[in-house]
Parts: sequence; structure tokens; C-alpha cells
Amino acid sequence: MNIYSSKQRWKIALLFIAILFVGFSLFVSNSIVSKVHDREKERATQWADAIKKKVELVQLTNRTFSQLRDKEREKMTLWIDATKEVSKPTALELNTDFSFPFQIINQNKNIPVILLDNENQISGFVNLDFDTSAIRINHPNASRKEISKLFDDSLFSLTQTWRKVNPPFTIEVYEGLFMTYYYGDSKVILHLEKERDSLLASFNRDLINNEGLVPVLLYDIKNDSVVGSNLTAVQVSSKPAIQKTIAGLGSINKPIQILFGDSEEFLLYYDSSPELKQLKYFPYIQFVIIGLFIFIGYLIFSTFRKAEQNKVWAGMAKETAHQLGTPLSSLMAWTELLDENENNLSITTEMRKDITRLEKVTDRFSKIGSTSKLNELDVSLTIENILDYLRPRISKNVEIVYSPVKTGGVPHNAPLMEWVIENIVKNAVDAMEAKGKIEIVLTADTHFVHIDIKDNGKGIDKKQMRTVFQPGFSTKQRGWGLGLSLVKRIVNEYHKGKVFVLTSELGKGTTFRISLPYNPS
Repeated sequence: MNIYSSKQRWKIALLFIAILFVGFSLFVSNSIVSKVHDREKERATQWADAIKKKVELVQLTNRTFSQLRDKEREKMTLWIDATKEVSKPTALELNTDFSFPFQIINQNKNIPVILLDNENQISGFVNLDFDTSAIRINHPNASRKEISKLFDDSLFSLTQTWRKVNPPFTIEVYEGLFMTYYYGDSKVILHLEKERDSLLASFNRDLINNEGLVPVLLYDIKNDSVVGSNLTAVQVSSKPAIQKTIAGLGSINKPIQILFGDSEEFLLYYDSSPELKQLKYFPYIQFVIIGLFIFIGYLIFSTFRKAEQNKVWAGMAKETAHQLGTPLSSLMAWTELLDENENNLSITTEMRKDITRLEKVTDRFSKIGSTSKLNELDVSLTIENILDYLRPRISKNVEIVYSPVKTGGVPHNAPLMEWVIENIVKNAVDAMEAKGKIEIVLTADTHFVHIDIKDNGKGIDKKQMRTVFQPGFSTKQRGWGLGLSLVKRIVNEYHKGKVFVLTSELGKGTTFRISLPYNPS
């Protein structure tokens, strides 16, 4: 009867079911995570398409503005030619008709122009949105000459800004007199650019403020630049920061290749959303917490169960001792009666030995559950006493070899330690099937006295070595599996020692070791 093995099978079955449950839960959660990840990837791709539309819009508007500027340059060329025509000194002498040139000049209502002479002095201007009144407001105490100087400086600064967008014209009005015409974008182009920038800014805000969008970065390989991103400014603040960000995102998800037009290749780097990251690790955290609660519950339950078992053990032992008391008293009375008949002296002598033995057994059981007193006794004498009792009561085919060794005082309870030796020796006799050799060796080191009990029986399987001391473990058909459990309880709990299988080999035998703490000094 092996109660422990049956319990072990139930434990393994429950553990297998728990593993299946955890595996199934992780499979379902990972499937959900995978679906959410695919959706986030799709959103990131849609965001890239939106960026593509933005790039196309910028390219289209840039081409449009380039064409408009080309048209305005043509107009400026005509305007300058007309101005040059009417400015010729000989024009008035020849009484030339200037109606057409003046018509061209008067048509320029939108393009701002500033004219500088050979010495970079302001010679004239048209279609400006400001005059000296703004300067007078900002400088109320300035003289007219100072205001004029500030106004000319403003115009000259404006010409330097315009020349970056629209190259100026330099013409010879007449011999020795050169004039340079600077012009800016017309009001129409400025209005269109303002509208475009407003649309793009709104577009960017909508992309960045999109709470459903995962962290993304669109990278232009050819120009080595970031086209668009909703990451923080620090992450894209410089080239090293961008490279670090790209490396980090690339290690999380493989970038998506996106082609803009025929030759432009962009890479879309993206990260998982914070919610998805939490969802990935949530099942594991959940199982750890649940496992922790189960483990704590198991420890509490095991503590209560062990305490209850201890009470049962103690109660059973004390009740056994109580029950043995009545027949012992009766046996002692019968031996006294038999002593009166001198012919029965040999019988009564053996009966007294058994009565003494029963008294020891009763004493052992009465000590279970109580605090046992440990005495400084020679443990070799304790072993020798129990062996003297066992030798005539076991098979004559079993040889017990023991050479006593003086160890001095070893703290132990003699009746309980005799019980331990008896249980192990009887198990050895059963393992050898009442035929073989039992060798008991006593050794000592600086902290322990070791009692090795070796038999040449059938041995113990390696899988069973850790379970032989468990209650309910037995290799016998009618065994209860309590003997070695009592051995471990007596050695570990009452003597603070250790008992374990030192060696065992199938078909060759087993060696049990009992280690009792002591101080040789």
C-alpha cells in the first residue's frame, strides 16, 4: 500500500492540468496581442500614406509657386523694360508714344519693387505695405532725417531678404547709370504660401495629436532626414539622437519600406503602443500574482495540516501507551504468580524481558508529542542494547555486525533512539527477505556522530530516495509506511539531527545514515 505514490500521481496530474491551463491562457492572450499588433502596424502604414500625401502636396505647391514666380519674373522683365524705355533721355526729344510702356508699368499692383542705384542708395520703390508712419510711431522723438535713414535701412534689409528668393535685375538705364531692381513675392503668392503653411501646420497637429497612433518615425534614406514623426522632440533633436531612436525602434519591429514616386525610398519605424506592451506582460504578471497567492495559501494550509497531523500523531501515540498499560499490569501479576512455581523460572525470565520491552514501547509512545529530555549518554551503548534485544528476535539467517566505539556523551533520548535503530534494522531485514548481512558503523567528526546502517538487500530506486521518509510510503503490500516517517520525526524534530539515504544500489543494498549533533570537547 503506497499512499504517497497515489498522492504524487494526483499532484502530477493537477500540475499537468495547471500547465495546460496556463499554456492555453498564454496562447489566447498572445493571439490577441498579435491581432492588436497587426492593427497598430496597419495604422502606422496609414499614417505613412498620410505623410506621403503631405509630401506630394508640398511638392505640388512648390512646383506651383515656382511656376508663379517664373510668371512674375516675366512680368518684372516687361515692367523693367517699360520703365527703362520711358527713362531714356532722348525719349522726350523724339516725342515718343509711351502709352504702352505706361500701361505695363501701371499694371504692376501686386509685386513689391525696390530700386537701388550704383552706390546702393534707395532710388525708388513701389507696392510696399509699410511707410515711414510705422517708424514714427516706434521712434516718436526722431528727426525727419533720422526717420528717413531708418526707413532706407529697412528697405535695404528687405532687398537682401528678397534676393534669396528672387534674383534681382541690374540694367544700364543710360550710359554710366546702372540700376538694380529688387522684388519680392506678390501678395497673391504670399497669401497662398500662408494658406499652405496653415494647412500643413494643421495637418501636422492632427497627426501628432492622434492618440490612437503608435509611436512612428518616417525616415528618408536618400536625404538622410526625418520626414515625419510623432515622437518627442528630444528623440529627433539631432543626428545622433535620430540614429539612436532608429536603432531602438528597429530592434522592436522590422521597419516598413515605403516608395514615394519612382526613386524616393522611405523607411517607416514604429513602436508598440504602451497599452500593447502592458497587454503583452499582463498575463505573466497575473499568473505570478495568482501563483504567489496559491503558494502562500499552500504554505498556510500545509502549516495547519502539519499541526493537525502532529496532534493526531501525539494523540494516537498517547492513546496506544494508555491502552498498553492495562495488559502490562495484568502480565506482571501473572509472572509473579508463575514465580511461585519454581518449574517455570525460565518461562518467567523470558516473559519479564518481553514485559520490559513492552514498557519501553509504552514509554516511547508516551514521549511522542511531548518535549523529550536529551541526556549526555554514550550512543554506542544505546545501539548495543537495542541490538542485543533484536538478535534473538530476528531470523538466524541475518548477521548483524557491530563494533562498539566509545564516543563520549552524545545528547540523545535512549528509548527513542533505540526505536529509530530498531525501525531501520527491521526494514533492512525485510529488504533482504530475512537473509543477509547488516553492518552498523559508528563514526564521528567535529560536529556530528554518524550511525551508518548498511544492508545487502534489494536496494532503493533513485526515484524513491526522496520519498522513503514520507508518511504512507511503503514497498510492502500490507505496510502503512509509518516506520521511516517516525524515524525522521524523532531524529529531525527531537534530536535536531539528520537522517537520509547515504547510498543505495538496486540488487546490492542500501546504507542509511543518522547524524546526531554533539560537541566532542
